[in-house]
This record gives sequence, structure tokens and C-alpha cells, in this order.
Amino acid sequence: MPYADNQGVRIHYRVEGEGPPLVLQHGFTGSIEDWYEAGYVDALRPAFRVILVDARGHGASDKPHDPNAYLLETRAADVAAVLDSLGIARAHFWGYSMGGWIGFGMAKYAADRVDALVIGGQHPYARSGEANREFVQKAIAGGCDAFVVAVEQRFGFKASSAFAARLRSADLEAYLALSVDRPSLDNMLPNLRMRCCLYSGEADPTCAETEAASRPIPDARFFSLPNLTHLQAFERSDLVLPRVVTFLRGGGA
Repeated sequence: MPYADNQGVRIHYRVEGEGPPLVLQHGFTGSIEDWYEAGYVDALRPAFRVILVDARGHGASDKPHDPNAYLLETRAADVAAVLDSLGIARAHFWGYSMGGWIGFGMAKYAADRVDALVIGGQHPYARSGEANREFVQKAIAGGCDAFVVAVEQRFGFKASSAFAARLRSADLEAYLALSVDRPSLDNMLPNLRMRCCLYSGEADPTCAETEAASRPIPDARFFSLPNLTHLQAFERSDLVLPRVVTFLRGGGA
């Protein structure tokens, strides 16, 4: 498996297809497999060089237990390290949920590496990590099967057998460490110069804040997905892909 190194932490990635480079960054408790299972990779690889990254603490990447290892600048540097390992100066970046937070980190700390920025189900405003910490602490106390049930209840879905297996093998101490409080990044929004597209499911509690974040960004695009929850707005790649691909090719969303 290919890895990039960021100051001793190994970041796992996978590359599919040919064309303009496009980084895909998954959400909390996820992995690069999520993009395959929801149909994104098959749709994107004929036109893009798709670079899938396991965020630190997830998948096959290293999983530090120190909260200081999950600062946003460090997470952005992980993506830059992957691009460096591939000899790529700049790429499109598409992140969903936690991956969108990392995308805002790319815009702040590694803007020169980003051609176009796509962020789904995420906003750049301050956010406490306490709810996530309590959620993971209960899972640690209850064990891996309890964690699967907790994730299903929290996000309102039935985990596939493959996803449930990944949850059972997760490093919960790493999940606890990465559930740090988030500072607000809103003061950078008016200064972003890369092309930006933000989107959200309309039943996602973060939808209003995601739309609000799009307004100060020069020429940013925003679209919403009627009646869809946070999870559904990722799973419904059939609704998301046409709009994002149009944006990445230089059109509106």
C-alpha cells in the first residue's frame, strides 16, 4: 500500500484513473472505502486522477493518540505530503464532513496546492468537539459492537457489513484524540482565491451555516439537496456528482 510521510506519521492513499488530479477526503469514522461504496470513484476515474486519502486516525493511516497530532494545520500537511509523494504541485480538493473541515484547512494553510475546492456538509465556524468526545467515550466503555450501534443510531442508518467491520476495527482512542475543538476560520473566507463550491443536504443541521459560509467567498457556488440528511447527501452520489463535476470542469454547480 502506498504511504506518504508527514513528520513520522504515515498517511495511506490510493490513486485511480487519469486526468486532472482530484483529492477525495472522507468524513469522521470513515475511510477511502466510503467513496468507492457510494459510487464516486467509478464515476470520477474516467475523467480525473482520483487521489483517495485515509485521514490520520482512520483507515490504513497511522493513528496517534495525542490530540496535538490532530491540529488542522497538520491535517492539511498530510494532504500536501500525499501530493508531494506523487509529484503533484496542485490538485482539486473535495472533502465531505470532517473531510470538508480538512478542506478549509487546505484553504488556510496550503492554498497554493489547491486548484478548486469542493466542501460538502461542513462549515468553517467554531465548533466544540465535546459531543464527539462523549460519543467515543461511551463507545470505548461499551466495546466495538456497541460502537457500531452507536454510529447507526447517531447517523440514522443501518451499516453495511463492510462498514460495520471497519467500525469494529477502528482505533477508538485515536477517534477520541482527534475530536478536538475547532476554531473559527471565517475571517479567511473573503480572501479565498481558488474556485469554491459548497453544498449540503437541506435536512443537515449544518446546512444554514454551510450556505452562510459560501456568501463571503468571492464567486463561490452553493447548492442544497432537498430533504436529504447529512449522511444521505454523501450517499446520493447520483445527485451530487453531476453538479460537482460540472463545477470542476469550469461551469456552475
